[in-house]
Amino acid sequence: MKHPICKLWLVMLLGILPLFVEAQQQLLQWGELPSLQEAPTQSIGLGGALIGVHNDALLIAGGSNFPEAPPWEGGGKAWYNEVVVLQKVGDDYSYHEQTFALPHPIAYATAISLKEGVLCIGGRNADSVMTGVFLMQWEPEQQAVTFQPYPSLPTPLAFMAGAKVGETIYIAGGQQLVAGGNTTHHFFALNLNHLDQGWVPLPPWPGPSRLVATAVGQNDGATNCFYLMAGRNVAEGQMTSLADVYKYNPATKAWSQQAAIPLPQGHGVIGATGIASGVHHILVFGGADGVMTDRIVAVGKRIKALQDELNAEQDTSMHQQIAVALMGEKAKEAILYNEHPGFSRKVWAYHTITNTWAVVDTLPFTSQITTNAVKWGKQVVIPSGEVSPGVRTSKVKLATLKAPQQFGTINYVVLGIYLLLLVGMGIYFSRREKTTDEFFKAGGRIPWWAAGLSIFGTSLSAISYMAIPAKTFATDWTYFIFSFSQVLVAPVVIWLFLPVYRRLNLTTAYEYLEERFHAVIRLIGSTAFLLFQFGRVGIVLFLPAIALSVVTGFDIYFCIVLTAVLSTAYTAMGGIEAVIWTDVIQVVLLMGGAILCLFLMAGGVDDGWSGMMNTAAEHQKFKVFDFMFDIKSPTFWVLIGGGFAANLITNGSDQTIVQRYMTTRNEKSAAKSIWTNALMVIPAIILFFGLGTALYTYYEAHPAQLSPAMANADAIFPWYIITQLPDGVSGLLIAGIFAAAMSSLDSSMNSTATVITNDFYRRYRPEKTDRQYLRFAKRTTVVVGGLGMLFALLMAGWEIKSLWDEFSKILGLFTGGLGGLFILGMVSKRANTTGALVGFLCSGAVQFWVSNTGNVHFMLYTFTGLVSCLLIGYLASLLLPGKGNAAFTIVQLRKKEKG
Repeated sequence: MKHPICKLWLVMLLGILPLFVEAQQQLLQWGELPSLQEAPTQSIGLGGALIGVHNDALLIAGGSNFPEAPPWEGGGKAWYNEVVVLQKVGDDYSYHEQTFALPHPIAYATAISLKEGVLCIGGRNADSVMTGVFLMQWEPEQQAVTFQPYPSLPTPLAFMAGAKVGETIYIAGGQQLVAGGNTTHHFFALNLNHLDQGWVPLPPWPGPSRLVATAVGQNDGATNCFYLMAGRNVAEGQMTSLADVYKYNPATKAWSQQAAIPLPQGHGVIGATGIASGVHHILVFGGADGVMTDRIVAVGKRIKALQDELNAEQDTSMHQQIAVALMGEKAKEAILYNEHPGFSRKVWAYHTITNTWAVVDTLPFTSQITTNAVKWGKQVVIPSGEVSPGVRTSKVKLATLKAPQQFGTINYVVLGIYLLLLVGMGIYFSRREKTTDEFFKAGGRIPWWAAGLSIFGTSLSAISYMAIPAKTFATDWTYFIFSFSQVLVAPVVIWLFLPVYRRLNLTTAYEYLEERFHAVIRLIGSTAFLLFQFGRVGIVLFLPAIALSVVTGFDIYFCIVLTAVLSTAYTAMGGIEAVIWTDVIQVVLLMGGAILCLFLMAGGVDDGWSGMMNTAAEHQKFKVFDFMFDIKSPTFWVLIGGGFAANLITNGSDQTIVQRYMTTRNEKSAAKSIWTNALMVIPAIILFFGLGTALYTYYEAHPAQLSPAMANADAIFPWYIITQLPDGVSGLLIAGIFAAAMSSLDSSMNSTATVITNDFYRRYRPEKTDRQYLRFAKRTTVVVGGLGMLFALLMAGWEIKSLWDEFSKILGLFTGGLGGLFILGMVSKRANTTGALVGFLCSGAVQFWVSNTGNVHFMLYTFTGLVSCLLIGYLASLLLPGKGNAAFTIVQLRKKEKG
């Protein structure tokens, strides 16, 4: 262990050993905040209060209760206008000593927490149902609650459900009259960016009208949607408990019915509170099932009828009989109230992608209805509310979501052995890296099949191993065409790019730009490559960190640091030879693990493969082709054009790939490596897209095995690995995630070091010895790894729904024009330096316009960048003077070889 990087790795490894502990298996961990009895009002609890979080304070306003006696003993209902503020100071919570006042008593409004405050919509009191809407804000500096008017509702409403989706507030249902009346079918939207438009009526859902329903905004795998579920329908004096669910998609402006909550006939979920959880779950806490309430209502109706009959009856004997019957019904009512068991304790989880319901936990207390669950930081707060008919609680419950961890000792051992193997390979190959030619090109001794597997591993990476299955799980096979286009570019790369690089014996691809045009163009190309690679290193560091965080419970920032140290160690020590041979091992592990999981998933579904295929077909998960001509959507034309351009540039001008072409013995061997990669792509993309579909069918059959605490969509595959596979096997496949990530990460670091050393350091410090260049390259590798680590640490704090999308956007914006420069120089004798520079700069302007206007889908970014640089560069070369060496076009190079 003499190598300093080895020592650093050992310190990191020893430092994490004490953290190898099993995490708790509960989904929800419950606690309590100070109850309302500790508030200045000394409240017994509230139903229908306006509840939200603003400026790190919990606001509880208005509400109603029965302060003197319960309703079955004749107690009257009181309505409130007080606002109490629960503040958090450090780890302590306490109520502000002062209460504040609403303009009037109010309860049963819809309250939605916004960044600007708590938006309070409609509601009622003893006298009226309201149309007013206002923003309630906590001002910590002034220690005051303020109110800001917002556009009023078009009609009075109370007991409606509402949620925020994007920058729009939606509310649905409710009731318009104080003395009951029918429920409504109203559905209104308020665009927060266009308040002047007011509340816009929208087409209602196709099911029955309702009140005290549950509404939540959540992503359905493709877009953010409004979900309306359950509640109670009141029509012509008849009440029906509901368990149905509807989704409104703002993108299509259409409703669709979803899977109902699986309850017995006649049962519903009434007055429950719900929240969006993770990336694709909705949690619904308890709620009344309506059965006991129906009995109480039925007894209440009989009491009223007997009371009316008693008041009207004149006959003394009949009067006495009616009074006896009335006393009996009142006794029944008291029993029903007093012996009410409380509302449901079930915690339901709805998964928006698989459209499934599951009971995922049981509340350790009677659920609280007619309240509002709100997110306060990373926790969920459920304040006060009704715990049985007419009875409130002053308790304020606090919940923390925990993802169960099951990564045992055996898995740690397997993962640790794999990581040790990687560093060991770096140490082994470091003994052979004596010159820069060996560090950058492996001395030309890499077999064609190993170079091909390395290209394949570099191209697929963790983005294939995690993000493609996650994307397919959420949607379908639409993006298959984009990946398949890599096969189509192989002949072009072999005919156009490969001969140029091999016959000029280049170390970096960007040396060609100087030979063909000018040193300035070379430096521009090198700089563009470096900018992209620093971002790429961050992404491929971030992906395995998600997986490691999910499986171990480690802090994601710690995971990023650990991954960066390990991958940097063997890359800096062993150079391109260590990179290629570790890639070979990683590809074998990556493909083997994916195949194993596919078979295991099939075994976990009823009827195996046939059941899996039938389920996927039923839910249209195999959709591939969309021939509609729309450049704003991922249609066939967008994906084939964008995929061809992206893969042509990656395989033709990306130093991470081009460098592999230079490690084989000759041009013929390099061509074989390109075909090896191309032929492996076909089964590989079928496998990875198939994994996403298999994950969908598996979790559609086993919805309770999904975690509502999963905070990143791209973690769905590692989640399956750690929760469903045996110890040892799951450890090996998590090592496969590292394999996928490191096969790209090591390539990025080595190629970046190659470019910095050859295109910058060697060019401007030509007096240095080869040993000094080698030392500089190794140090540069370490620096690149460190900068990539910093970028990944920043990225961990960003909200990124799909890394597949984000990576594709970066690829298109940064590399389109760069690829155009290479093709322009190789195919056109007329191209000159001035034209190339103009083409590249104009391509950047085009890309800026394209990315900010949304006129084309992001999958076309690379295509627009390449084509704009190529066309504008060619035209500018015809019109503007400039120099260029036409001897380095592909045609001239081939003529020279024949001559």
